[in-house]
Amino acid sequence: MPDARRDTPTDPGALVTKVATVTAGFWLVKILATTLGETGGDALSMQLGLGYRSSSLLLLGLFAIAALVQVTRRRFQPVAYWACVVATTTVGTTTSDYLDRTVGLGYPLSSAILFGGVIAVLLAWHRTTGRIAFDPVTSRADEGFYWVTILVSNTLGTALGDFTADDLGLGFGSGALLFAALIALVASLRVLTRMSATLLFWAAYVLTRPLGATLGDVLTKLPANGGLGLDRIQSSLVIAAVMVLGVWLMRRRDAR
Repeated sequence: MPDARRDTPTDPGALVTKVATVTAGFWLVKILATTLGETGGDALSMQLGLGYRSSSLLLLGLFAIAALVQVTRRRFQPVAYWACVVATTTVGTTTSDYLDRTVGLGYPLSSAILFGGVIAVLLAWHRTTGRIAFDPVTSRADEGFYWVTILVSNTLGTALGDFTADDLGLGFGSGALLFAALIALVASLRVLTRMSATLLFWAAYVLTRPLGATLGDVLTKLPANGGLGLDRIQSSLVIAAVMVLGVWLMRRRDAR
């Protein structure tokens, strides 16, 4: 996966970097977060019966709170950072489902619109700051664009996962294998070529979301639909526990 070292900001007014270092552990926890976003979002909208619109509004409010906590920290704090990531994945799940199913855009159109949204945010980011950062993120502007990009890309990823599984007919298991293979391809390009680390990072970041979406569906969809039929709330709690363990292990490694 794309990797980068943290640099000391040369601008005296710059912030200490406030995002996680990109390592193998980062990507494993990110996949857990995207899977949790799928099972958690579906638990609210479907299992608890809140519906896509109400769930999206509720989760958008939670994301706003998580983002406020994150941006007001003075340095990287794992709990605040990963809580914000999970918030983007859950609101991305219900928002994508709202656009696809309630509004009726369908997976191909919503995927195209959201892909255009990701490109638009990245272009605006580059036009505003002259660069696109992923590690280190050391300014308020970079941090704001960073989280907007993540929010839109995680919404896009949900639509892509459903498009692959349903419209292309691959099913959830084969869809998960497809996105895992694409992520492995991005990792290979990082190791074997001189392609932009930033481009490859965001490509991998987008791809981890449909991977998590299809993995979440494998766990919770009914067997007749290609899933294991597990309870969404219980699955979410187990995934959250494993994710917390992963974050703790990374924190312990960093401390050493």
